[in-house]
Amino acid sequence: MNVSEYIKKVPKAELHLHIEGSFEPELMFAIAQRNSIKIPYESVEDVKKAYQFGNLQDFLDIYYAGANVLIHEQDFYDLTMAYFNQCAKENVVHTKIMFDPQTHTKRGIEFSTVINGIQRAREEAENEHGISSLLIMSYLRHLSEEDAFETLEQSLPYKYLIKAVGLDSSEKGNPPSKFQKVFEASIKEGYIPVAHAGEEGPPEYIDEALDLLKVARIDHGNNCLSDPQLVDRLIKDKIGLTVCPLSNTALRNVDHIDNHPLKKMLDLGLKVTVNSDDPAYFGGYVNENYLACIEALDLSLEDVKQLVRNSFECSFLSDEMKEKYSAMI
Repeated sequence: MNVSEYIKKVPKAELHLHIEGSFEPELMFAIAQRNSIKIPYESVEDVKKAYQFGNLQDFLDIYYAGANVLIHEQDFYDLTMAYFNQCAKENVVHTKIMFDPQTHTKRGIEFSTVINGIQRAREEAENEHGISSLLIMSYLRHLSEEDAFETLEQSLPYKYLIKAVGLDSSEKGNPPSKFQKVFEASIKEGYIPVAHAGEEGPPEYIDEALDLLKVARIDHGNNCLSDPQLVDRLIKDKIGLTVCPLSNTALRNVDHIDNHPLKKMLDLGLKVTVNSDDPAYFGGYVNENYLACIEALDLSLEDVKQLVRNSFECSFLSDEMKEKYSAMI
């Protein structure tokens, strides 16, 4: 079996997926129509043409516009179930779903509406497809820490459904240190801390996320390569990095997939994983990300097996579940 066929068939985990970023144009249009909400595009094709981004902010502007059509519990169920159906096709057996409550609560949507819709899909996916999942509640870093504290409070009745807290949205000018207190409070509530760092931001943001937010994992982390001392630290402490190759090229953080640092990171011994980030916007789900890297970076079968192994090792699953899945690689 060649490497490309192997990755399609092997069971794998996805650790970095924003559920709002899996909103395919066709579903966006259908839900907008159902909810009688006008969106600033005339057709599905118009939306697809808009998916040409110069940077992270260009993407976020469209991302938030699309999220405006999500109003009812059924909308969040439909969005999440569409992603799980894709996971079933791609043999993703475990996924970490990030969701952004503030994107919705700031529009007057109840926290319960969001999480109940997502949860209904999680239960159905486990029953129908055998896909396990964990939820990461992400704080929006362009908003204030006070806003994040409000979200933490809103989450407490649903704490049993949420495994971790994260930090996403506009990285530049919004360092991890801005959220130190809310992460301390989140950890006290039992949430595992993770954070986006070193995507557009400098390597110092990765250090801050580790030192001040006490994160168990770094989302993205590509820019660690400009600081050899940080690379050594990440290797020594076995910190997982959830790398998103097609996202990095779509947002111009990497000029071309041929120049993506994934292979270099792997060769250095960094615990990198492959993920899709916002697949509806960035040109592909997790298998497309693997396939693009296999072709562009000439990844060997052993490289790919290591990436898949890492996806389970960094998954926050029980040791028993990690061993079960690792035996299938």
